[in-house]
Amino acid sequence: MRTVHFVLPAGVDDPGAPSGGNRYDRRLSDGLRAAGWAVREIAAGGAWPVPDPADRDALRGSLAALPDGGLVLLDGLVSGGVPEVVAPEARRLRTVVLVHLPLADETGLAPGAAAALDARERATLRAAAAVVATSEGAARHLVGHHGLPPGRVHVAAPGVDPAPLAPGTDGASGLLCVAAVTPRKAQDVLVDALAKVPGEWHCTLVGALDRAPGYADRIRRSVDAYGLDGRVRLVGPRTGADLDAAYAAADLFMLPSLTETYGMVVTEALARGVPVLGTDVNGVPEALGRAPGGDRPGLLVPPGDPAALAEALIRWLDEPAARERLRAAARARRAHLPGWAETVRAMAAILEAAS
Repeated sequence: MRTVHFVLPAGVDDPGAPSGGNRYDRRLSDGLRAAGWAVREIAAGGAWPVPDPADRDALRGSLAALPDGGLVLLDGLVSGGVPEVVAPEARRLRTVVLVHLPLADETGLAPGAAAALDARERATLRAAAAVVATSEGAARHLVGHHGLPPGRVHVAAPGVDPAPLAPGTDGASGLLCVAAVTPRKAQDVLVDALAKVPGEWHCTLVGALDRAPGYADRIRRSVDAYGLDGRVRLVGPRTGADLDAAYAAADLFMLPSLTETYGMVVTEALARGVPVLGTDVNGVPEALGRAPGGDRPGLLVPPGDPAALAEALIRWLDEPAARERLRAAARARRAHLPGWAETVRAMAAILEAAS
C-alpha cells in the first residue's frame, strides 16, 4: 500500500471556520484513502503561516520522526512560512507542497510582512520535490514569480459535488456572495457597487466574520451609510443544509475577489445552474469555464472596480434575454464540471511521480 504523510492545518475539520483550502484538504485526504492510499495525517496546530516557536518546533519534530525517503504532502499554509523547518527535511524526505494561495497574496499584509513571507515561501518551494497549484494560472504564477522549474509545478484543480438546480427567487433579484469577509474577497467593492444599482434586489453575504473583524465592521458601516440595511445581509458562515438553502435562493452568484487561485465557490454555484459575476483574476476564468457551445456561464469584470461591477449588475437586472443566455450556459456547464475523483487522480499521479 502506498503511504503519504499529509501535513495540514489542525482546524481543517472545524465547522465554524469553513474555507476552500480546508475543504480541499479534507476531500483530498479522504479521496486518496478511498483510492487505496494509506494517508497519515499530521495536524499542525498554530497561527500559520507565522507560528509561534512552540508550534514551529512541533512541526519540526513531526517531520523529523518520519522515516528517510518518506513521502510527505504539505499544505502550503503550514509549510510555506517555515523553510528553516521544511528545507532541511526535504533533503531526506520526498516533499510535495500544495499551494492553495501564495502567502504574500493575502491582502491586508504590511509590505514588509508580505515581502518576508514571499521570500520564505520561495525557499520552501525551491526545496520541494514537487509543487502543486490549484489552477493552470496559479501554476504559471508560481513558476514565474518564484523561479521554479516548470516540470516541478503541477496542477490538481478542485472538484465539485453534483447538486440540485437552484430554483432561485424571481430569476433576477436574489444575489449571493459566499466568501470569508476579508479584504481579499473585496466585499467592500461589492457594497460600493450595490449602492449604485437601482431596482429591486437583495444580497446575502455568507462567510466568516471573524477573520478580519475590523473589516467586517467596515462593511456593516458601509451598508448602513448607503441605506442598504435589510437589502444587504451579512449572515456569517453557513455549512450543510443552511449553505444549500442560500444557494437555492440565488439567481446570481457574485465573487468580487481581488485575487483567487481558483474559486471553488464558482463551481459550487455552477453545479446548481447559477450564473456567476466574478472578477477576471488568476484562476476564476478557469473555474468559470465555458459551456459546450462556447458560451461563458457568467460575467467577468476587473477587480477592485465598483463602477464596472455595478454596470454588470445593472445589465443583469435590466436585460432578461441576457439573463436567460447566462442561465442556459450555467446549466449546460453544470454537466461538465470536474469532480473530486479527478482531483484525487491528478494528485495521486503527482505523488507517485515524486515517490
